[in-house]
Amino acid sequence: MVFRKPPDGGWGWVIVAVSFFTQFLCYGSPLAVGVLYLEWLDAFGEGKGKTAWVGSLANGIGLLASPVCSICVSSFGARPVAIFSGFMVAGGLMMSSFAPNIYFLYVSYGIVVGLGCGLLYTATVTITCQYFDKHRGLALGLISTGSSVGLFIYAALQRELIELYGLDGCLLIVGALSLNILACGSLMRPLESSSSPPPEKACADKVPDQYFVYHEKEKTIEENISILEKGYIDEKCVNNVPDCKQDSILNKNVLTSININEKDTYKKKVVEQTNFCKQLAKRKWQLYLTYWKETMVLFKNKVFSALFVAILLFDIGGFPPSLLMEDVARSANISEDDYYMPLISIIGIMTTVGKLILGILADFKWVNTLYLYVTTLIMTGVALFAIPFAKSYLTLAMLSGILGFLTGNWSIFPYVTTKTVGIEKLTHAYGILMFFAGLGNSLGPPIVGWFYDWTQEYDTAFYFSGFCVLLGGFLLLLAALPCWNACTNQSSKLPPNSYSYKVASNA
Repeated sequence: MVFRKPPDGGWGWVIVAVSFFTQFLCYGSPLAVGVLYLEWLDAFGEGKGKTAWVGSLANGIGLLASPVCSICVSSFGARPVAIFSGFMVAGGLMMSSFAPNIYFLYVSYGIVVGLGCGLLYTATVTITCQYFDKHRGLALGLISTGSSVGLFIYAALQRELIELYGLDGCLLIVGALSLNILACGSLMRPLESSSSPPPEKACADKVPDQYFVYHEKEKTIEENISILEKGYIDEKCVNNVPDCKQDSILNKNVLTSININEKDTYKKKVVEQTNFCKQLAKRKWQLYLTYWKETMVLFKNKVFSALFVAILLFDIGGFPPSLLMEDVARSANISEDDYYMPLISIIGIMTTVGKLILGILADFKWVNTLYLYVTTLIMTGVALFAIPFAKSYLTLAMLSGILGFLTGNWSIFPYVTTKTVGIEKLTHAYGILMFFAGLGNSLGPPIVGWFYDWTQEYDTAFYFSGFCVLLGGFLLLLAALPCWNACTNQSSKLPPNSYSYKVASNA
C-alpha cells in the first residue's frame, strides 16, 4: 500500500470529526462509570473494593493492552479495527445488562468494553496522524476532547436512563448508541494511492502465473519425450528383442537416477527451509534482546525513571475521584435535591478545559513543561487531601472542578516524555509509560474501595490517594531539579544510547 503525503485538511477534517465522535461514544460510559457504580453496589451487594474493579478494568485494560492494540492497527488498518471494536463495545455494554453477578461484569464490561476502547483509541490516533503533519497537534487535541465531552454528557444521560428504564435498560440503550461507532469507522478511509501499485507487489503477483505457464510447458515437453521414447522402444522391440530389453534396463537406470536426484533436491530444500527458520528465529530473538536493552537504557535516565513512578502513583491516586465521587457525596449524606449537576459531569467538562489551557501553556517557550507537569501533580495531591473536609455539594463540586482541570495534564504528558527521552525514542518510552498508567488505573479504585471496606469511611482512602500523588510529584521534582542545564552540558559525555532532559525554554 502506497501512502500519499498527509493532506493536512480535506478529508482529514472528516477523520477528525468521526474520531471525536468515536471517542465520545466509546469512552462516555466507561469514564462516567461512577453513576453505574452506585447501582451495581445496590444490585449485587458486594464490597466497594470488589465492585470498583469493573470500572477500573474498563479504563485500564486498554492502556495495559496498548502494544497489542498497536499491532492490530498496523496489521489490519484503522477502519477494520474501528468497525470490529465498535461491535466489541456495543456487545459488551449490552451483555452487561444481563449480568447475573459482579464477576460477569468483570468480563463483559471490564475486559470486552475496555479492550474495545483501547483498540478504538489507537485506531483514531493512528489514522489522524496519517492525515495530518503540520496541524497534527491541533487535530489530536480536538479528538482527545471527545472522551471528556463524553464523560460530561454520559454522566447525566446514564442517570436519566436509570431513572426511566432501570440499570438494565440503561446499558441496553447505551450499547445501542455505541453501534454508531460502526458508521464512524466506515468513514475512516485509509490514506493510500491505488493508481500505481508498488513494483514489488506487481512482480510478486505475476510469479504464480509465470510458474504455471512454465510448469505446463515443462509438462508438455516431458509428455512428448515420453511418447517418442515409448514409440521408439516399441519399434525396437518388434525388430529386435535383445535391444528392447537393453533399452528398458537403461531407461530403468535413468529413472532410478532421476528419483535419487529428486530425493537429494528435496532434502536440500528441507535443509534450506530449516536453516531459514533458524535464522528467522535468531533475528526475532535479537530484536527482543535489543528491545529489552533499549528499555534498560531508558531506565538509566533518572528523569524517565521518576516519570514512570510519578505516572503510576498519579493514576493510583488521581483516577479514583472520577469513579467514586458520586458515592463520596452519598456517603456524606448530601441530599439529591441539592444536586445541580452530577459531580462526574463537572469533572468531565473541566478536564476538557484543562487539556486545552495546559496544552496552550506548554507551547510557550518560557514555560518549562516538566515543572508545569510537576505543579499539576502537587496541586492534585493537595486537592485529594481536601476531599475528606468537604461536607457539602458546593465544596465537592469545586474540588471536582479543580481535579478535572488538573487531570487535563494528559495533554502535556507527551511533551514531557519527548523532552525526556528524545523524539526518536518517544514511541518506545510512551508505550512503557502508558502500560504503567493503565496499571495505575486498574489498581487505584479497588484500593480506595478496600480502604472504605476496612475503615467504613473515605477519609483514610483519600489521604492515601493524596499521599501517592504528592510522592510521585516530589520524586519527579527531585530527579529534575539538580540542574537540567548541567545535565545538558554533560550529555556529550554520556553513552550514545543515554538521554538527558533539556529545559523547555531552550527547546
